[in-house]
Amino acid sequence: MRLLSHAHPHRKKLFSQPLEDLPREFQPLEKLVYLTPNMEIHICEEYINFKHRSQHYHTMSEESEPQIEGSASPRERILVHCDLDAFFAAVEILHHDLDPEKPLIIGSDPQGGRGRGIVSTCNYAARAFGIRSAMPVSEAWRRCPGHPFGPGHYIRGSRGLYSRASRQVMQILKEPAQHFEKASIDEAYLDVTEQVNGDWDAAYALCRTLQDRIENEVGLTASFGIAPTRILAKMSSEVNKPKGIFRILPDEIGDFFEGRSLREVPGIGPKRATQLAEWGFVTVDEAYVLGELALGRMAGERFASWLMQVVDGTTSSEVSQLRSRKSIGKERTFSSDQTDHEAVLEVLRSLTDGVLKRSKEMGISGRLAEVKIRYTGFETHTHGRSIPVAMDEPDVFLRLADYLFATNVQPNRGLRLVGFRLGQLDMPPTRQSMLLLSEEE
Repeated sequence: MRLLSHAHPHRKKLFSQPLEDLPREFQPLEKLVYLTPNMEIHICEEYINFKHRSQHYHTMSEESEPQIEGSASPRERILVHCDLDAFFAAVEILHHDLDPEKPLIIGSDPQGGRGRGIVSTCNYAARAFGIRSAMPVSEAWRRCPGHPFGPGHYIRGSRGLYSRASRQVMQILKEPAQHFEKASIDEAYLDVTEQVNGDWDAAYALCRTLQDRIENEVGLTASFGIAPTRILAKMSSEVNKPKGIFRILPDEIGDFFEGRSLREVPGIGPKRATQLAEWGFVTVDEAYVLGELALGRMAGERFASWLMQVVDGTTSSEVSQLRSRKSIGKERTFSSDQTDHEAVLEVLRSLTDGVLKRSKEMGISGRLAEVKIRYTGFETHTHGRSIPVAMDEPDVFLRLADYLFATNVQPNRGLRLVGFRLGQLDMPPTRQSMLLLSEEE
C-alpha cells in the first residue's frame, strides 16, 4: 500500500517507507490519499491518529459501499442483552404480594444481626441503604434492621420460584432470536440480526415488544441493551435500568465510552482499575487515547489489545449457549462449623447430585469435578480432577466428589462451607461423538 500526503493542493509528496515509520499524527488540514491494493482511492481530510493502526488498516482495505442509515453492514451483528430488573427480589415481591417500596433482602437468616451468611440479592429500595449482593447479612442488618427494629424484610428465598419465572421469560426471549444464549437465571443474549433484517430501529421496536410481553405475561420488568458486540450490549442494558432500553449504533461507540469509568467495562476489576488510576487514567477514553503500545507497557499487552478492541467495537459478537457458562456449581454454608465430616460428605453428595440434574436440564456435560472446602476462619481450598471426556453421569461425579473430599479434607478441623462445581463444559453432540470414539478404542 502507498500513501500520498497533500499538505497543499499544488504540492505532492510520496511516502515510500512502511506505514509504521510514518509520523504518528497528521495535522487536521492535511489531505491524505490512500491507494489500496485494488487501486481504489480514499480521501480523508480529518485528523488521523496512527496509535490504533489496526482500525485504519481495516478502513483502508475494505471496499467502499453505500450504507442505508439505520441498517447493519454485512459484517455487523445486532445483539440484544436482556437483564431482568432485581430479578430474585421481584419474583418474591410478586409471589408474596409485598410492597416494592419496602426494603427486601434475600439471603441467609440474619438471626437478629448475628447471622453468619451473606445477602444473595435485594430490591432497589434496599439498595438505597447501601445493601449489595454478597454483603454479610449481619452488615445488611446493621444498615437496615428488620422487624421490629427497622423497615427491612428478610427472607430465605425460594429456588423453585426463580427457576419457573426464568423459564417463562427465556421462552419469550427465544422466539425472535436467530441465536439464543441464557447467560444466567436472569439474563440472556439474543442475536436478532436476521429477524430484523439488519435494521437497528426494528431491533429497538422488538425489544419494546419483548419488554411488554415479559411484564404482561410474567409480571416482571426487564432492561434491554442493543449493540454490535456482547460487551457493548451488556453495558448498554445497564444504562437505563430499571425497565429501560438503550441502543449503541456502530458509529456511536466512541461517544459512548467518552468519560465512562473503566470499572463499568465487564472484565475490568477493581485491581486493574486501581492500577490505571495510579497512572492517572480513570475513564475508558483516557486509557484508549494512550494507544495499544503505551497502555501495554503499563497494564500488559494482552489487556491493552483487548481494551482497544472493546472501544473499536471488534470484540466477539458470537452468541452461544456455552459462551457465558463457564461452570455449574452449588455450595452450602453451615449455620455453625461442622466437625462431623461424614455428615458434611452427605451434604456434598446432595449438592453434586443437584448440579448434575441441573446440567442435564440444560443439555450440558462436563469434564472437571471440583470440590470446595472452607474451614473455620474463611480459609478456602478447591480440589479438582478432570476426566478424559465430557459426561453428565451422576455416578461418575459422585465418586469423584467422594474421592476429592476424602483425600483432601483436613482432619479435626471445623468446616464452614462445602460445594461442588462442574467445569470444562461441553454440548451433547460433541460429548456423544467423544464417548463413541472412546468406546471404539
